[in-house]
Amino acid sequence: MKTKHGHTSPRDTGSLDAGRRKILTVSLQASALSVLAWAGFMPAAHAQTGRKIKIGYVTPLTGPLAGFGEVDRFVLDQLKEAFAKGVTVGGTQHAVEIMVKDSQSNPNRASEVAAELILGDEIDLMVVGSTPENSNPVSDQCELNEVPCISSTTPWQPWFFTRGGDPKTGFDWTYHYFWGLEDVIATFTNMWKSIPTNKVVGVLFANDADGNAWGDPEHGLTPALKKMGYTVVDPGRYQSGQSNFSSLIAEYKKAGVEIIAGVPTPPDFQNFWTQSSQQGFKPKIVTVGKALAFPSSAEALGPIAEGVTQECWWSPNRPYKSSLTGQTAQQLADDYERVTGKQWTQPLGYAHSLFEVALDVLRRSQDIDDKASIRDAIPTTKLDTVIGHVAWGDGPVKNVAKTALVGGQWIKGTRHPFDLVVVNNDTAPDIPVQAEMIAIPR
Repeated sequence: MKTKHGHTSPRDTGSLDAGRRKILTVSLQASALSVLAWAGFMPAAHAQTGRKIKIGYVTPLTGPLAGFGEVDRFVLDQLKEAFAKGVTVGGTQHAVEIMVKDSQSNPNRASEVAAELILGDEIDLMVVGSTPENSNPVSDQCELNEVPCISSTTPWQPWFFTRGGDPKTGFDWTYHYFWGLEDVIATFTNMWKSIPTNKVVGVLFANDADGNAWGDPEHGLTPALKKMGYTVVDPGRYQSGQSNFSSLIAEYKKAGVEIIAGVPTPPDFQNFWTQSSQQGFKPKIVTVGKALAFPSSAEALGPIAEGVTQECWWSPNRPYKSSLTGQTAQQLADDYERVTGKQWTQPLGYAHSLFEVALDVLRRSQDIDDKASIRDAIPTTKLDTVIGHVAWGDGPVKNVAKTALVGGQWIKGTRHPFDLVVVNNDTAPDIPVQAEMIAIPR
């Protein structure tokens, strides 16, 4: 199958084995009630019924990144009511269908199912998140096939530069909102100031998109830390899925490392931190991205999870509300815990916000049958969401909007085994601090 650029698509969707597909389709039919149109409130009597609008959503429901997709069923069920009225564009009311496909935490699979949604299902808009391994291949498919795409939950540098982005020109069809490595560096080091150390940092980077971006010799964590007076011990990239970390641990111990910083997957960090405990390696501070983004990962570690710190990109104490449901961040988290019986998790806020932004973009589109019109509505977004304000225009590159980031720490919980609490808000003072940071229990 040829794309609009004349290229051959990565894989013809007709050749995919239907038995391998893990598809969750939520059909949200339009009602006869009045809805908020892009130009304001429009009475139902003046609205016309248009075609169904299709939103594609690629998410890791299975595999090592499944913690990111754990919230999806709740989010989609909750949004049925918000989407039930459909969306009005230019006076015409449209039903909305959200088509969800499982990437299985595999970049190749993410690319394949994105192609299915684009070429087979002919979606109007794509939304995606859950680390570079999931968001990048989907964004690439959208850029190739000229489909508007909104992505999140990936630091902007791995999303932009790993995909070959040029800051002078950017991308044409793909837009992203999240924080960047500069925010991680500030958040990490702001937390580290709370605990006296020898300032020797061991970096833990896998040979994957996140690890290579965080370990970039020019824009990554290492050069920034060195400029701030830290000594950095880098034993090189380990292979994702590696089971034995003894050689890395030995190097850290030999160098007197008192701080560990990295961006491992949950299974990799569980292996590393368990083996560190077994081998007597006990740094004062361990700060890792991605590894403990959800409570289940902390629980899997058991007692050694206490004191581990990380960037905290969403939490119930955020002073923000949903533009779709009117819920505060705390109310959204409480609702999630009541309905699912599970502890709130960081991806909840961002998964919800993806559909807040998507619906806002669709409402402001001038012509729903013109994908360029949908695309052009993305960078003019100025929306208050449950994760905060989302607006393009002031980001580091034209396709990126920045969002708030603070420092969090896992401590023993009261209602749950562990709670993630905000311990530093220097980068976002409007988000309250909940506790003082402590050193790793020794």
